[in-house]
Amino acid sequence: MRPRPLNPGLSLLLLTLAPVAAWAVWLGWDQHQDVHPDGSVSGPYEAWQVIGLVLTLVAPVYWAASRQRVVSAVFGTTVGLTVASYYDWSDNETGGLFVVGVGMVMAGSLLCTLAVSSLIACLTPQKS
Repeated sequence: MRPRPLNPGLSLLLLTLAPVAAWAVWLGWDQHQDVHPDGSVSGPYEAWQVIGLVLTLVAPVYWAASRQRVVSAVFGTTVGLTVASYYDWSDNETGGLFVVGVGMVMAGSLLCTLAVSSLIACLTPQKS
């Protein structure tokens, strides 16, 4: 017996919640900047945390795109990452400058997820 496909609305909801959860796991706990011996400041995130976030999101994006749900993959991932970054950064003391970073997360996730999802959808054979 063949399993029933997941409702498109439910798949969009799951694809929106997955990036929020991944953000909390990979980036949400690290809130302190690192001060180096020379006085320079970096962070709060390390490269391995961001790479982990991206690699974690490949699974749900692949799942959706391989089922020809590119719009859900792109929209869900972009909205999830945008909401998570806004929530995480909104208490910043930069006087609203965090919105620029949130916009960059939104634009970057939109473009990258669109490219990856489209490639996956094109390379995955459609089931009849």
